[in-house]
Amino acid sequence: MNFQSAGYQLLPVLPELVLATGAMVLLMLGAYGGQDKTRTVTWLSIVLLIATGALELMLPAGKLTTFGGSFIVDDFARFLKVLALIGSAATLILSAEFLSNPSSRIFEYPILVVLSTLGMMVLISAGDLIMLYLGLELMSLALYVVAASNRDNAKSTEAGLKYFVLGALSSGMLLYGASLIYGFTGTVAFSGIAAAAKAGSTGIVFGLVFLLAGLCFKVSAVPFHMWTPDVYEGAPTPVTAFFASAPKVAALAVFTRVALTAFPGIVPQWQQIIVFVAIASMALGSFAAIGQTNIKRLMAYSSIGHMGFALVGLAAGTVEGAQGVLIYIAIYVAMTLGSFSIILAMKRNGQAVEEIKDFAGLSRTNPLLAFFFAMLLFSLAGIPPLAGFFAKWYVFVAAIKANLFTLAVIGVLTSVVGAFYYLSIIKVMYFDEPAGKLDPVRVELRTVLAVAGIFNILYFVYPGPLVSVATSAAKSLF
Repeated sequence: MNFQSAGYQLLPVLPELVLATGAMVLLMLGAYGGQDKTRTVTWLSIVLLIATGALELMLPAGKLTTFGGSFIVDDFARFLKVLALIGSAATLILSAEFLSNPSSRIFEYPILVVLSTLGMMVLISAGDLIMLYLGLELMSLALYVVAASNRDNAKSTEAGLKYFVLGALSSGMLLYGASLIYGFTGTVAFSGIAAAAKAGSTGIVFGLVFLLAGLCFKVSAVPFHMWTPDVYEGAPTPVTAFFASAPKVAALAVFTRVALTAFPGIVPQWQQIIVFVAIASMALGSFAAIGQTNIKRLMAYSSIGHMGFALVGLAAGTVEGAQGVLIYIAIYVAMTLGSFSIILAMKRNGQAVEEIKDFAGLSRTNPLLAFFFAMLLFSLAGIPPLAGFFAKWYVFVAAIKANLFTLAVIGVLTSVVGAFYYLSIIKVMYFDEPAGKLDPVRVELRTVLAVAGIFNILYFVYPGPLVSVATSAAKSLF
């Protein structure tokens, strides 16, 4: 056996191997130490995620492949893997207080987050349909358990069950679509499918529809969004923060890679699907959130809307469109983590408060928290010069250059409607009578909020690094 050759073959998957080995070690540590080791396992998991991200960036530049092209590491994969790792690590930092509570001290939680992140990394690097499915299931199986991690809470158990049942349905649809595509093209590799799908037979288009339906579920896009509000509300808030950040990165990554690398010859066919899904998601996310009174349900509909905006860039089917998707998801993760750090900080007398009316008068009881939340809400609404404005700018410009004028106009109009419910929360914080003083905010929440908030406020000062990295990542797909 040529060990040098074997080592080179495993080099692209080295970060994943380190993450998997680390997860097993942490599992043994937790199993022998019991629930008392929860804090240690949590912080070691954060260190492991950061180390994996550093290892990913240290891999040789250019495109690396292994397992016969099934696993691809290019600039696109590197960018999104690092983003997913940041999202997962930040979520575990936000979970520190939740895991310090004796009733929710479960050492398995950070390990499940690490294993789910491992699935995301495999999914982002998938070069064929089999690797795509392996990554998707590895990510999802851990998420099903995490959603129901608060076993004594009926809502959390219900959330986990709903997510599992609907997730199994979506996996079945995705597998059926993959089998149709394989049957009509004779290959599972994205490059082989691209060569065989230039003609665009009816069977391939049917397979593509089912494949995209399965992926729509993972990004919670309409019409496969039905699980999102219930799971966001029912799951513990740190789990909701995780659902809203890192898994969205991986799902959008594979959505983009599949569309642009496996089906570049039949763009008009999948473009129609993406345009419909984007419009439906933007519209539902904007209108359905207006009547919400629970902040987590409102964030669920906001998430559905934002996935619609991100898909506007993908609908363009160009390098600029892919660049727009990458910039959008990076800024979205920062906005989401910042928002959830504030939602987690909303505690009175040790009890979490989740109703929008509980934010009343926050500007008088905690002006700094109110200011940061207002800035994040303005950013989510797309108000210049905050980061959220530039996220929408890039995807709308890409759509206009691809002659998708109607899509861009609908996007702008739904963005205006969506601004209503973000502004209504700001009105409650600044103009209503205070609902009572909050408990002191923990240092972990303050740290995540400070980083996410400052990034959103000052992004316009120096946007160059993110734009150049996203451009390089997008070009690596074409």
